[in-house]
Amino acid sequence: MDQRTLIVIGVAAIVLMVVIAAIAARRSKRQRSERLRKRFGPEYDRVVAEHGNPAAAEKALEEREKRWAKLIIRSLPAGDREHFAEAWRTVQAGFVDAPGESVTQADQLLERLMAQRGYPVGDFELQATDLSVDHPHVVQNYRAAREIADRQRSGKASTEDLREAIIQYRALYEELLTPKISMASEVRK
Repeated sequence: MDQRTLIVIGVAAIVLMVVIAAIAARRSKRQRSERLRKRFGPEYDRVVAEHGNPAAAEKALEEREKRWAKLIIRSLPAGDREHFAEAWRTVQAGFVDAPGESVTQADQLLERLMAQRGYPVGDFELQATDLSVDHPHVVQNYRAAREIADRQRSGKASTEDLREAIIQYRALYEELLTPKISMASEVRK
């Protein structure tokens, strides 16, 4: 073979390798997106809308996963589950006579439950972010309930809003009370 033929073959091989690498990179990105979409469900779409593009959102979601993987989330012993179940029944029963106070108590009860399970508490957005990794389908309920609770504190929530907040809090409460080991604990095994 002459030198020209070798150069053409070399260039063709380089072009082929670049094309294969581009295809592999595209496939990897698509698999990453699908994994995150499946894991985060509706939270994925919310974060994409918040960040304005999928790449930035996916980076943020992966950072959440890394932070969350360091947490030690635990199931509650049966006695603690019963204690929290009784506390929730009290909150719900109080709604009829004092809906605003019940919403405040529900919010506080959920924070205690999260702390007992091992979630960091205190910063609402960080709490919601941590919850979104293990509970992506109900974290939106938590955000909605908290928004109503904030409106209630300023006197701008109707009784119907407060009823909706209790329903939203209950969805997260029931999931957090479920006796299961979180995915973070499972990942470490």
